[in-house]
Amino acid sequence: MRILIMGGTRFIGVYLTQYLVAQGHEVVLFNRGNKPVPVAGVQQIHGDRTNPTQLKDALSGESFDAIFDNNGRELSDTQPLADLFSDRLQHFVYVSSAGVYRQSNQMPHREGDPVDPKSRHRGKFETESYLADRGMPFTSIRPVYIYGPQNYNDLEAWFFDRIVRDRPIPIPGNGMHMTQLGHVNDLASAMASVLGNSAAVGQIYNISGDRYVTFDGLAYACAEAAGKSPDTIQLVHYDPRRFDFGKRKPFPLRVQHFFADIHKATTDLHWSPAFDLVAGLRDSFKTDYLASERGNAEIDFSIDDEILKQSSRTEETVPA
Repeated sequence: MRILIMGGTRFIGVYLTQYLVAQGHEVVLFNRGNKPVPVAGVQQIHGDRTNPTQLKDALSGESFDAIFDNNGRELSDTQPLADLFSDRLQHFVYVSSAGVYRQSNQMPHREGDPVDPKSRHRGKFETESYLADRGMPFTSIRPVYIYGPQNYNDLEAWFFDRIVRDRPIPIPGNGMHMTQLGHVNDLASAMASVLGNSAAVGQIYNISGDRYVTFDGLAYACAEAAGKSPDTIQLVHYDPRRFDFGKRKPFPLRVQHFFADIHKATTDLHWSPAFDLVAGLRDSFKTDYLASERGNAEIDFSIDDEILKQSSRTEETVPA
């Protein structure tokens, strides 16, 4: 197949490009050209997808069998692309987010669960709806939390920053909130597996790891991945309602239960995650965190210090 990837030079796109090229597909990337291609010889078409005229001028003369839209956040990002290729594609694969789901007392999230119209990811759901209404042969992928080498979101690195420096790790609540992480390599393999799969057309799939983990459990897993005994790290639990963080982000995960059922994907796509959590975190720590020497970088721990100071005062006032 001749395949277009929107983006392709950061995180998900890097792994996906490598997968598809290894499978023998002809891969073309559309991006601003600010980063090198992840596989030598892969064609790049440069442009800004947020400029519909520029997008049309650059791509209207091209022909593709499939498109992977990895970085469309709003409907306005994807609609010009979908309209341009609406009648000449075998498959349009869209990266959505499990963040579209409405918070629920019944877990895990399943693909048919209600979405939250106030979610910051509502543009993802609006795009899914548009692709379905447009009659596109689409598949939507809803990852939970993605981690792994080249992650540009501070997720596992947030924990590593504190673990390698022997700092306390502030955990909101009692540490028992359940969440779910999926390695980026597993996400890319799931995305690649939809091609040529007629069962995947018109479907939405949750993609993540096959186990859930508590906040405390994630901290312990990160410690193990970094080569430290979980018994040696200090977790400090705090009530986030006692603080006014404003727009600052004191913790990299939403403070609620947040995990999804991936059985539909494992059944339809004949796919399963290759990484367990500790192995995936170890991959991220060794090949990214250590390689980038982030452990020696200056990190702003001012929010941590604010939390730790307040927590210390609270402990001092609690009667014995």
